[in-house]
Amino acid sequence: MKNVFIKNAVKQILAGILCAGVSVGYASTGSKHSPETKYPSYEGLVMAGYQGWFHKPAKGTWFGSEDNVRIDMWPDVSEYEKTYPTGLKHADGSVAHFFSSDDEQTVKVHFKWMKDYGLDGVFMQRFWGAAKPNARKNSNVLRYAMDAARDNGRAIGVMYDLSGLNPKTDNCSMLIDDWKYLVDSLKVTNPGEDNTYVFYNGRPLVTIWGVGFPDRPYNIRNIGLERFIEFLKNDPEYGGCSIMIGVPTFWRSLNSDCISDPYLHDLICKCDIVLPWMVQRFTPLLHNDMDRLRDVVMGDIKWCGEHGLGYVPVVTPGFSWHNLSRFEFPDDIKPAGSIPRQGGRFYWQQIYTALNSGATMLYVAMFDEVNEGTAIFKCTDNPPVGKDIQFVGMDGMPSDHYLWLTGQAARMLRHELPLSKTIPQRGDI
Repeated sequence: MKNVFIKNAVKQILAGILCAGVSVGYASTGSKHSPETKYPSYEGLVMAGYQGWFHKPAKGTWFGSEDNVRIDMWPDVSEYEKTYPTGLKHADGSVAHFFSSDDEQTVKVHFKWMKDYGLDGVFMQRFWGAAKPNARKNSNVLRYAMDAARDNGRAIGVMYDLSGLNPKTDNCSMLIDDWKYLVDSLKVTNPGEDNTYVFYNGRPLVTIWGVGFPDRPYNIRNIGLERFIEFLKNDPEYGGCSIMIGVPTFWRSLNSDCISDPYLHDLICKCDIVLPWMVQRFTPLLHNDMDRLRDVVMGDIKWCGEHGLGYVPVVTPGFSWHNLSRFEFPDDIKPAGSIPRQGGRFYWQQIYTALNSGATMLYVAMFDEVNEGTAIFKCTDNPPVGKDIQFVGMDGMPSDHYLWLTGQAARMLRHELPLSKTIPQRGDI
């Protein structure tokens, strides 16, 4: 299987010049980066997104009342060394506790779970606000994650999320300075021994997410994306990187959830991997929706292959934002579990469909995203109770159910186990 991944990488390098006639030449790997890593390619890996934004409040009690609840899943906190009381209670009257992402021990627990269950690693979300000059010194979660990734042998990468970019005052030049900061101060691509930063085509992989969505306030033509991409590719010190670009599901046809501007394809062809955001685009409630997913994935793989690009489909266990919608959409409160998990069946249907359609890499949305009910880390069927709050549970499955399924997906992706259309059962593996 390793030979297949190597051959695919070589094909992508050689075919890169075909991408819409756009030159995709690279400088050699920047002098700031380590030439070696445990993860020289995304090929053959199952990675997840990691938010890391659940920070305890500076003052007061976390979730002082149900009026402050904006999450739709409740974590199983039994394995954390340190948790914090909230203003909520479980059905038995006990006080509900929550973790804090900016505690180092929290991050250590999460990366230990990744190792224990076989999730290859995560892309750390680097939101626009976190990349601002006055916020960079507060990169504790990323710093902890880099250490925990090395300690547990997990792959890790940086994902810039353009959410929050104000086109009146901001452009992607700021990200150039932030990448320099991450390379120089946090040593993300050259930590010394046991480098586990994920590479692609032999170069550090940097992700730019949020390109081509019509609900964004910025125009992708005038926020400096090409300059940032050029920097990441060709700067003699900080460049020599590969780039994954996060786009809408229907990026290829430039319709539906995507802007109609063909310039998006120009930007895509300057990158190395296409990552289409598929959360909320498919549901188990529609008959044969996996056939539609299959057609999308196969069509995307064909297009990317013709243009010398890698391709990573997104899979997710479900979706819910009932509690969040009470504040964001008070006139249109969403039901809890609007895209139901079905005990993991929906998650596995996507995994099987993607792998059976030819995907050689997967991106899981998300590791710890309890706001939108997409988390795969350990959650509980015993959340707090309240008059108006509702939580998505585990459907009676163990708290580690989705971590275990993700590990099985990774083994099947690498052909260590035969691909199963039926959701795996622990007694059968």
